[in-house]
Amino acid sequence: MALRRIVLHPDPRLKKAATPVASVTDDLRRLADDMLETMYDAPGIGLAAPQVAVMDRLLVMDCAKEDDATPEPMVLINPEVVWTSEDRNVYEEGCLSIPDHYAEVERPKEVEVTWMGLDGKTQCERFDGLWATCVQHEIDHLDGKLFIDYLKPLKRQMITRKMQKLKREMARG
Repeated sequence: MALRRIVLHPDPRLKKAATPVASVTDDLRRLADDMLETMYDAPGIGLAAPQVAVMDRLLVMDCAKEDDATPEPMVLINPEVVWTSEDRNVYEEGCLSIPDHYAEVERPKEVEVTWMGLDGKTQCERFDGLWATCVQHEIDHLDGKLFIDYLKPLKRQMITRKMQKLKREMARG
């Protein structure tokens, strides 16, 4: 397993839709392991492949955050929301590709998602609470959408300018 470099906004790869995965390979399993390690190291609760510069429809997540909680890592290949509740939830979201920026985003409170597991079998699960928010946030990444796209233009532009400045400062090193 290896830590991957997280792509920072603004980056054109974060605005592109990822390509569906045809089959589970050893490379894909390695990518999933690397992504989980990178997510835990960051630390975060979700990570989509485009965030590590891989344009495949793959995401990892683990919303078991309490200190004494047993990790519940999940790997979702080609995830798709097949049902959303009418009830809505608002969470303050952040993103590993947009560090230190947070904003309230409203999303469906519950979602049902189908995906292919690392065993190649189709799975389906209903998520609620933080898990529902996280899976929707990560699927958005696979569709080229960021949480700041839900914000008013002025706030979105302000965050983008701050990220451009951060990237310039990092480049100067």
